[in-house]
Amino acid sequence: MIKRKILIGFLTGIFANSAGIFLYISFFSEMNLASTIKDAVKNDYLGKVIALGAALNFLPFFIFLKKDQIYQARGVILASLLSAITIAVIKFL
Repeated sequence: MIKRKILIGFLTGIFANSAGIFLYISFFSEMNLASTIKDAVKNDYLGKVIALGAALNFLPFFIFLKKDQIYQARGVILASLLSAITIAVIKFL
């Protein structure tokens, strides 16, 4: 039961991060999604785009805390941690 709640929070965090990336690209980039991602990889700023998208994880995290759903909030933290690890791997490789 606890693993299921953490998984729900994790998937919510991944979805929120993806939505944050999409919203950032939609509002602040003149190119489409695929072109912006390719340009970010080429010009080495993909980590920054992921980090800006991860900022949207605050919303489900605090909603889960407000509803006293601690395990789902932990899942969102795990998704944020995965984003941070991904950024570190991109940055140092």
